[in-house]
Amino acid sequence: MCSTTRLLAFIALLCIGTAAAADVDFTQYVNVFQGTTGGGNRFPGVVAAPFAMVKLGPDVQSGSTDAYSGYLPNGNIWGFSMMHESGTGGAPKYGVVSQMPFLGNLTNPLVDISQPRATADVGQVGYYKSSLSNGVSVELAATEHAGLYQYAFPSSMANSIVVDVSHVLPSFRGLGWEQHYSKGSFSFGADGKYEGSGTYNNGWNLSPDWTIYFCGRFNQKPTSSKTFRGTGTTLTSYDTTTSVSGTQRLGGVFTFASANITSRVGISYISTAKACQNVDNEIPLQTSLSSLVTKAKTRWNAEVFSKIQISSTNTADLQLLYSSMLGMFMIPSNLTGENPGWTSAEPYYSDIFTLWDTHRCHTSLFQIVEPVAYEEFVRSLIDIWRHDGYMPDARSSNFNGRVQGGSNADNVLADAYVKGVRGAINWNDGFAAMQTDAEKTPPNNNDPKAPDSSTKEGRGALPDWLKYGYITPAFTRAVSRAVEYSANDFGLYQVAKGLGKQPEAQKYLQRSRNWRNHWNPLATSNNHSGFVVPRLANGSFVTQDPLSCGGCYWGDAYYEDNPWVYSMNALHDVGELKNRIGGEDKFVDRIDKLFDLKIFSAGNEPGFTSPFLYNFVRGKQFKSVERSRGIGKLYNAGTGGLPGNSDAGAMESNILWQMIGLWPLTGQTTFLILSPWFSDMTIDLGTGKALKISATGGSKDTAFYVQSLRVNGQQWTKSWIAWQDVFANGGTMDFVLGPTPADWATGELPPSPASGDHDKWARGLVLS
Repeated sequence: MCSTTRLLAFIALLCIGTAAAADVDFTQYVNVFQGTTGGGNRFPGVVAAPFAMVKLGPDVQSGSTDAYSGYLPNGNIWGFSMMHESGTGGAPKYGVVSQMPFLGNLTNPLVDISQPRATADVGQVGYYKSSLSNGVSVELAATEHAGLYQYAFPSSMANSIVVDVSHVLPSFRGLGWEQHYSKGSFSFGADGKYEGSGTYNNGWNLSPDWTIYFCGRFNQKPTSSKTFRGTGTTLTSYDTTTSVSGTQRLGGVFTFASANITSRVGISYISTAKACQNVDNEIPLQTSLSSLVTKAKTRWNAEVFSKIQISSTNTADLQLLYSSMLGMFMIPSNLTGENPGWTSAEPYYSDIFTLWDTHRCHTSLFQIVEPVAYEEFVRSLIDIWRHDGYMPDARSSNFNGRVQGGSNADNVLADAYVKGVRGAINWNDGFAAMQTDAEKTPPNNNDPKAPDSSTKEGRGALPDWLKYGYITPAFTRAVSRAVEYSANDFGLYQVAKGLGKQPEAQKYLQRSRNWRNHWNPLATSNNHSGFVVPRLANGSFVTQDPLSCGGCYWGDAYYEDNPWVYSMNALHDVGELKNRIGGEDKFVDRIDKLFDLKIFSAGNEPGFTSPFLYNFVRGKQFKSVERSRGIGKLYNAGTGGLPGNSDAGAMESNILWQMIGLWPLTGQTTFLILSPWFSDMTIDLGTGKALKISATGGSKDTAFYVQSLRVNGQQWTKSWIAWQDVFANGGTMDFVLGPTPADWATGELPPSPASGDHDKWARGLVLS
């Protein structure tokens, strides 16, 4: 784009302004199908607002492939259900409170009535449509707690809607994480109104029974209403009985003499009365589908998309930006007012998948884009501890689980604290919740995949951590957990220090260095010595190939990545890490080898920060930029546009940081400087504050090296900035870019707060 065009584009952006952002429909750039293939597992259906409880969309069955979000591009649709998650792995969750249209009179509602699609599904923010092979089209819209189904049948003959309470997403992986239908109830009135409940269990978080209540209404009276019960495909009853309940499959069938049928359904974790209240309040009679779509677009524009605006007129850039922002804010789910576990004045969020995935770069951007919701989310984490005993690392169907590594809510709270999030948060309770993770071993939930200790919550390997200062192979994922426990304890240090709890601060700072106890200087690989490896109770190290992590899963010493990656994960102690690796040249070469040896995977969260650690060596920031641009090429707004599982928006937040040209270090106020993609970007920070980033003299793809930088108008020579510099009160970052590297970052190195004398480290005097 020529400079004149860029200038005109930015002038237009400034003229729009944040105050008038609602006039711009950013949803036009959103592809709701981004990341729905290739393992991205994104949910493409209707999410009417950020964090909405209802996620209304199709459930597709192939007979062999898990439909994690309900959606698959190929296979038959067997229902349209009200609840889903987005971008999750492990095994599907939800796919409950469904309806399915049937052409004609249905003799057995327990048989497979799924349908292929005549054409590919279509969707946009707040809207979804499926066209089935039998000629029926289904259009969907929603609110936060209710959904609207609009059916068009090919004729006015007998047309049926089936409500199968036993409907729940299956899993074919054989991990023991499949969901189960436990029991249900269903009843209908003379006007076709129906209500009931379904109880389900298990799923990826091994949840016990949980219940969802529903309330449905149609826009016309059915010609026939029936209930059914049965086992498998064998009917026990199928008649005009108005109410059924029990552990058998059950539900209702409503038949109409009309080609066009509309249904409104509300859900609630509290009661059928609350579900009816939700649908009546949020989708009153005569509400049009188009009005709900408009409301959804308005909310997403105002609450999310307008918060980041760019000067680019390149459609691919705009689509990637706003499609990724959608993917970031579908879960967790805001269930405030829908908490069945306890009564509280605090906000309540669930469907957290998982802080292991999102704490590295998602939650830091969550705070920036949605600061009000972020404070609510932090308060919710603490309130869950008050009532359930532990903060979740993951949570679904109102039940904690599963913990893959450390207690990463500690990192999230620390990040919020050091960045000044206060509001209505009780930080003394927050620190007490963190201390529960750090000091109290959770009961073993006897997870078959990791039977040694709890995968439900907390730190299951805490006994070793407290006794030895490291974790022995008596516990699964021993090395990766130890690295994460170190970061968790650093989070406790940060909050304790801020609260003036000096003894606790010193204790947890020392414990945050325990990753070093797994460092074997004699472990070698590809001309490098020193890696984190398993260690026995007698203090000896276990022989370990640093290029191997076995199966890299629940029963192994390392989870989802190998020793090369985990050995670079002490992000609060990089100064010490550099020394142990052998100094700056070796440190740079080790990062290089992550790529040369094809170890690094952009789809694996443990390695998210590794490409940008060059910033801890003077004169090497340009290499972080090169890696950033390489990662950027792995993304697009298409169906296969994510380099891995979305992981509830973790993957999308990664690319957004690349666009911004910064990288967060969670639990610290530090952001590593990369290189922005666009000539101008404005990030609305709320309360009238903004961060404005400009770039001149370069281009995203061919001239992206930083030549110089001014922060808030002042020349900047550090390869990092702090929260206080540009986020706390807003600010400016003005880059000059060019086609070749320049030695601009000659100033103080990024902080390494656990590495001893910070001042000496920062000036580079510790290392020879």
